[in-house]
Amino acid sequence: MTEATPALQQLAINAIRVLSIDAIQKANSGHPGLPMGAAPMAYTLWTRHLRHNPADPKWPDRDRFVLSAGHGSMLLYSLLHLTGYDVSMDDIKSFRQIHSKTPGHPENFMTPGVETTTGPLGQGAGNAVGMALAECILANVFNRDGHTIVNHYTYALVGDGDLMEGVCIEASALAGHWGLGKLVFLYDSNDITLDGPAEMTYTEDIAVRYQSMGWQVLTVEDGNDLNAIDEALKTAQSQTDQPSFIIVKTVIGYGSPNKAGTSKAHGSPLGADEIALTRQAYGWTAEPFTLPGEVVEHFRTALDDGAELQDAWQAKFEAWRAAFPDLAAQWDALHRGELPSGWDADIPVYAAGKAVATRITSGEVLNAIAKHLPTMAGGDADLAGSTKTLLKGVEETRKNKVGRNIRFGVREHAMGSIVNGLALHGGIARPYSATFLTFSDYMRPAMRLGALMKAKTLYIFTHDSIGLGEDGPTHQPIEHVMSLRLIPNLYVFRPGDANETSAAYRAAMVVDGPAVMCFTRQDLPILDDAERVQEGAAHGGYTLADCEGTPQVILLATGSEVAIAHDAYKQLINDGVKVRLVSMPCWELFEDQDPVYRESVLPKAVTNRVSIEAGVTTGWQKYVGSAGVAIGVDHFGASAPYEVLYAEFGLTAERVVSAAKGLLGK
Repeated sequence: MTEATPALQQLAINAIRVLSIDAIQKANSGHPGLPMGAAPMAYTLWTRHLRHNPADPKWPDRDRFVLSAGHGSMLLYSLLHLTGYDVSMDDIKSFRQIHSKTPGHPENFMTPGVETTTGPLGQGAGNAVGMALAECILANVFNRDGHTIVNHYTYALVGDGDLMEGVCIEASALAGHWGLGKLVFLYDSNDITLDGPAEMTYTEDIAVRYQSMGWQVLTVEDGNDLNAIDEALKTAQSQTDQPSFIIVKTVIGYGSPNKAGTSKAHGSPLGADEIALTRQAYGWTAEPFTLPGEVVEHFRTALDDGAELQDAWQAKFEAWRAAFPDLAAQWDALHRGELPSGWDADIPVYAAGKAVATRITSGEVLNAIAKHLPTMAGGDADLAGSTKTLLKGVEETRKNKVGRNIRFGVREHAMGSIVNGLALHGGIARPYSATFLTFSDYMRPAMRLGALMKAKTLYIFTHDSIGLGEDGPTHQPIEHVMSLRLIPNLYVFRPGDANETSAAYRAAMVVDGPAVMCFTRQDLPILDDAERVQEGAAHGGYTLADCEGTPQVILLATGSEVAIAHDAYKQLINDGVKVRLVSMPCWELFEDQDPVYRESVLPKAVTNRVSIEAGVTTGWQKYVGSAGVAIGVDHFGASAPYEVLYAEFGLTAERVVSAAKGLLGK
């Protein structure tokens, strides 16, 4: 973008401010303070440094901008409109209205140019770390001497609230440890939170904290000093082996005579009278939602600049493509969101015989898939020996070194957020996280946002029930599987043996959104007829064992309890009961099947139903009905060998048989 006169620059900054406060006032809802105070730093970044093309928001080598302080969404929408993205003035006028491109907090599936959904504080910062990590991974895989096609920055605008959230600090610690030199945080340091002065709760020396985490820390004392902001950004870009944290001292609600510098400017419209005074302070005379022509012309040079940047990159890309056609084919598939032909060719089929824990087969299947996907990356929360999710023969991400095996340390919340960022960046094939199922509680906010965005991630959990045994109730998940099933757009897989595990991965890799994978610590028998099991499990629910004619009773189970239900099935058959056994490894996938298939598995006419799952029974009524019996664990577990716990809590074939016969009046 060509350099503007100081007067035009100030007019452009005030355009961001006024457009933001006008939209918030019209909606009678929103957060005006951040856009007013942070406009100069955003203007400097977007007009002097950000490499982007408003005509192609998905250009692969664009810089990423994340508004982690998502409550200030009108700052981003104003920038998108002004620079020429497909965000019209009518969209700006529809701020926070139903079906608008400008929702209350940025949503990446609603608005062109929004990289990630933010609002829950700290999450955007974690996503940004994931995006910067993705850039490094892709650069390692695709760049060659003389051919650099992956080379961009990730910028995140963070606020006091972000930096108070644990997820932000967890993610920042990893970014510093990994030495992500192309990651820059711009800290809108205005010393105000929603309830009042930040010093009520926030008095640590944040500069020292970030320095201790391995970041380059820079300070701009006056948030209106464009040249100082510009120099800080240049310094940040020159630091190649550390992320940069730029503290920009701003005034929240800058320009508002009565509310600037106070929490009154944070989360409510300024009001018509205060807006009038603020306009006077800015020297702004244009009507609401009307922009001076020279301001629009100045910002819209981003279209020509962006096209020129992308064209230059495209020329380099075509030269790289000619030199490395096989790599180019991989690149094309990844950026179309496609898996290469044969990606599942080595997924194992298991013969019945020796019992094996599904966490073991999960690791085998994951490795069988990853060897066909050179950018598949993920890791665990200091539990690789237990989750079995390390990829064989690939490098690890360690201090100042990036690899596909990612060591997150004991940082589950950041792990979920970073994995979301890997997926949102593009080019990373189904990034994954791994920890114990009970610790999904730490990850839940990130998983919820991943589901909202339909991020193509795998959240892998082992030790999925009281079956983990002696570690006791603190580590035994009870409500977790069912609570995860409550999250929309999230596919929750709990396979019952090695072959259902293979089928679960096949399905999870292609579902439209994130998937949860739940695996056992204890060994499980491998079911007979592996091919039929894998084919059936691919539907989310299927008839595992049946009787002749119409069944009198249907047994349903998931995971480790499928084997128990199978023993009960055999006892009932021997006792002359006509019974069907249905395995339900993924409810959501089963619900995706057509009604005819679902009816063929669970005919409505058969109301005698018994379910068994080592977790809470709430929710099973969906499938067993009001007349059925749900066997489970509606209380916390205990510390003992898992065989003792299953007997103590009634998770036995005998109890299933008794419940089924009770429904039949026998």
